Amino acid sequence: MADASRSSEQAAGPASRRPPALVIRPSRGWASLDLRELWKYRDLLFILASRDVKLRYKQTALGVIWVVLQPLAAAVIFAAIFGALARMPSDGAPYVLFVLSGLLPWNFFAGALQRAGNSLVADSRLISKVYFPRLIIPLASTAAALVDFAVTLAVFGGLMLAFQTPLTWRLLTVPLFLALTLLTAVGMGLWLSALNVQYRDFAYALPFLVQVWMYASPVVYATSLIPAGWRQLYSLNPAVGFVEGFRWALLGSGTLTVGMVVATLGIGLAISVSGAYVFRRIEQGFADVL
Repeated sequence: MADASRSSEQAAGPASRRPPALVIRPSRGWASLDLRELWKYRDLLFILASRDVKLRYKQTALGVIWVVLQPLAAAVIFAAIFGALARMPSDGAPYVLFVLSGLLPWNFFAGALQRAGNSLVADSRLISKVYFPRLIIPLASTAAALVDFAVTLAVFGGLMLAFQTPLTWRLLTVPLFLALTLLTAVGMGLWLSALNVQYRDFAYALPFLVQVWMYASPVVYATSLIPAGWRQLYSLNPAVGFVEGFRWALLGSGTLTVGMVVATLGIGLAISVSGAYVFRRIEQGFADVL
């Protein structure tokens, strides 16, 4: 009898020492952001971002040159229409540089929105097959847009030298305004990517939204054209703060105020935090919908 009990304990011993199975269940209610888990998957963020960059210019004859041609062509067209024909003010700067200094942050912002907004649908197979923080996908798409921004910024620096634009200490504030742009882009990208999974209408509405938003922002015209009594309300558009910020940092012109920066920072934080929590709230159904 003792031998039988001893043999049963030995048989049950290895099984009892097995590590418990890890069961992954969807979160209920308002899940936490779990930034620690995002940090653990930082390598995946870099891999997905580099993949997006490679896929964008794969099998293209001009490659990254398209990043330069598009804003330059747009700047020349806007300078001809608004500068030469309409005689709109450019705050003392050459109109090509004036427009390009606005297109520089705007193209990054618009590109990040379009990439992040469609990122979850484009990576639907990845989402349904393996677990990882879903926030990684729109964040990687936004990070990939930084490559285009860096190339365009380098070209803009060459144009500043060509136009003999003085280099001042204000250039040191470019990372600050880039952070404001990135903050707003991440928040809007989280909102749009999550909503696009539930309602595919956002995929069709996004290009129209970006186009309208551009003309509602001081990208191709000066903020000085806005009546002084309306500028405070106008500053509630978060793009006003980072567009005017870049123009002030690069050209030393514009009507940038502390209120514009504070408004962009506050609205950007609100959009980012709310977008992250809404994303986490509805991500449990992504695999079923996609």
